[in-house]
Order: sequence, then C-alpha cells, then structure tokens
Amino acid sequence: MIKRKLGGAGSLVSAVGLGTMTWGEDTPIDEARDQVTDLLNAGGSVIDTSPAFYGGRALGVLAEILSEQVSRQELHIISRAGLGEGPDSSRGGIERAVHHTLTVLGTDWIDTLVLAEPDLTTPLEVTADALASLAKRGEVHAIGLGNCPGWYAGTMTALLAERGVRPAAIHAEYHLLQRGIEREIIPCAAAHDLGIIAWSALGRGVLAGRYRHSIPADSRAASPHFAGWVQPYLDDRSRQVVEAIATAAEGLGCSIATVALAWVLSRPRVSCALVGPRTSAQFSAILDELDTEVPEAITAALSDVTEINLGYPEVF
Repeated sequence: MIKRKLGGAGSLVSAVGLGTMTWGEDTPIDEARDQVTDLLNAGGSVIDTSPAFYGGRALGVLAEILSEQVSRQELHIISRAGLGEGPDSSRGGIERAVHHTLTVLGTDWIDTLVLAEPDLTTPLEVTADALASLAKRGEVHAIGLGNCPGWYAGTMTALLAERGVRPAAIHAEYHLLQRGIEREIIPCAAAHDLGIIAWSALGRGVLAGRYRHSIPADSRAASPHFAGWVQPYLDDRSRQVVEAIATAAEGLGCSIATVALAWVLSRPRVSCALVGPRTSAQFSAILDELDTEVPEAITAALSDVTEINLGYPEVF
C-alpha cells in the first residue's frame, strides 16, 4: 500500500485506514484482530478510533489487540477529543479525552489527535492553547480538525501557528455521495498545506454496493443502532450514483467499492481514506483490489455525474 504525507506537518500514513466504529458490538474482537492483521500485511498503518465509540468498547478492543499482537510503532493511531455529552473543546475536556485514551491503550502518544467537532461555547484561543500544549509535551504528534466549516479550520490553524504548532489535517466525511468539503474545506486545506482524512470513504457502506437491490438482514441499514446512520444515502439520487459506479466497475472487472475508493484517493489533498468494514472478509475484499488501476477518465466522469451536497451541521 502506498504511503502519503499527512499535510505539511504530519508523517507518512497509509492511503487507506481502518475505522473502528463497529468494534466491540457488530465487530467482535476476533474479527477486529483479523482486520488489523490484514491491514499490516497490506502495508497499511492507520487505525481510526475514538473514546466515544460504543461507550469506549472500541477503544478497549484496540487496547487488547495492541497488548497481544501488534507493535505500537507499526501503527498510526488517530483518536479524537472534544466530545462529551456534546462538543467540549475546553482545556479540561480535551486533556481528559487524551489522557483517557493514552491510559486505555497503554501508549505514550497519539499519532494524530482530531478535534472531533467545533465547540462554539469555548473560546477558540482556549482550545488552541490545549491542543498546542499536548503537542509540545509529545503526547500528540499531529493535530487534525474534524467536521468543521472552512472559517473554523482557517481560524484554528492561525491560532495554533501563533502557538508554534501546525495542524496536519482536516478529518471529514468525503465520498461520491458527500462532496460538501469541496466548497470550503479543500480550498482551506490547500491554502494551509493540510491533508484530508476522508472518513466513511465508502459512503457509510452504501458505496460498497450492498444496498443496490435490498437491505440485507445482517447489514448496518437493518440494525437498530446504525439504520439512521445509513438512511440518508439510500435515496433515489444515491441509487443513481451507485448504478453509475456499478457500470464503471463492471467494465473494469472489479467491485463497486474499488471504484468508489479510487475516486476518493484521486481527489486533491486526500492523504488517507478511512473504511469501516464490519467483517474481516469485507476488509480483505477491499485490500485485495486496492492496486486496481481505475483510469482518470472514469474518476472524472464520476465527478461529472455527482452533485455537491453541503451537508454542514445546521449550527454553522
């Protein structure tokens, strides 16, 4: 797997990373172990987690895997801070999240800490002070800004620069069904030399093609805890996009997921595309076709037939 620079201030990361949102519930630890093994065997390094996933169970699964089978140096761990019962970017909130993660994982550092989302009740200067302090102490090696509008990313980048720290990335949903970051975030990333960590690069599973004809009983869209998460991308417009991808995939002799992922990886500023397969078999299928060459003409055509959806939270 190829490695890409995470912006101007980050390290090299694998082009595809493994999301852990289903770990500890839909993905049991045996499946999670196999996913990590497959990631490392493919030359990957990025694992994306959060102390908020399943009330901390996903973090616990990762901790167990780290303790028994994986060298910490082999992984680039992305974790989050800034979430409690709501956004909390106070110094105390950020410090608590980071120290909890470090303690659970039994590690001395987080490779990339993502501020999960803006907290407009905390002065931005306070948030910048907290992030800069963690970076200077070495507990966090790189900083990412998550799920934010362009004005916030630009302002926080400037505030961090004043404190001697450069953020490395913006962490945002990005795929053929959600291209809203092209309006503000990608231009901001280009201006400040930030990488894009594209989460849910397969459109919450829809761009893997599982929902073309029905909703499988064992799928996220059929589960009580993930149905609402998937539902926004099961509309007619999304189906048309999936069918366009399917046509391209059939011509190339590969899966729908392969083409959809290739599109994300072809986009400007994208450093890493995150996928969150429920099973190791799903992840293996993605990795097996990762070297498939998808012609630029196809990715360009898919750009032409998809529309930009802003998708910003209403508060912004």
